[in-house]
Amino acid sequence: MRPRTLIIRTAGTNCDRELAHAFESAGAVTESIHLNVLMEQPEILDRFDLLGVPGGFSYGDDVAAGKIMALLMQERLYPALRRCIERGVPIFAPCNGFQVLVKMGLLPGPARGQAWPIDRPPSQSVTLLDNAGGRFIDRWVGVELNAQSPCIWTQRIHDVGDEFILPIAHGEGRFVADAETLAMLEADHLIALRYAEHQNVNGSMNAIAGICDASGLIFGLMPHPERFTKWTQHPRWTRLDQSVLAGTPLGLAMFRNAVRHAQAQRV
Repeated sequence: MRPRTLIIRTAGTNCDRELAHAFESAGAVTESIHLNVLMEQPEILDRFDLLGVPGGFSYGDDVAAGKIMALLMQERLYPALRRCIERGVPIFAPCNGFQVLVKMGLLPGPARGQAWPIDRPPSQSVTLLDNAGGRFIDRWVGVELNAQSPCIWTQRIHDVGDEFILPIAHGEGRFVADAETLAMLEADHLIALRYAEHQNVNGSMNAIAGICDASGLIFGLMPHPERFTKWTQHPRWTRLDQSVLAGTPLGLAMFRNAVRHAQAQRV
């Protein structure tokens, strides 16, 4: 049986169909459910094997990008999300989803070896601020994976040189944290994805493009892997070498990793 994926959408979400397509291309089945429904029936989350918090501009990014959705999920969904994490459910959060999870405290989560709190997530310890240039950025950028990261989404993926790229589209993507938190992220290898050299276009500290929690299940990142599951989505696909086209696009490889993990959990 194919793993079931829940896509959590709300007012302002606009990348939910792309995210659903990516999960389905990797072998999962998907269902998109509005946050209002989930807040009334949090137990719905218990039926799913994977979760996705898509990009967009939830609630118009009022107050700050992802802030309102983060507060709602923190107050109404955290116990259900904790149950998901405890039973090994991978959670994927690109762009606005990443902004939501850091603001609600789900990323980077508790320190290695510590359990998740019962009633509320850990306090927010990192954030995503306006891009250093003060402008919205929409382009493809080079990225690098951390082979030592526990992130289940990025394991067993091989670099393909100049084609190791992902699209970004955000105005508040500059990753910021204090020195102690940055040191912890580095020491525990929770920085799963970085911008390649000269590609840190939003000015993120330590060139951080995405982080995971200590379990490796929860992955938040500013790039959009769900927009790169076919080679024809690549900006230069007609000029790519056949040896590259014979491989798996970076985005699809990430989703396949998660689907394989979810299938293994069900055995």
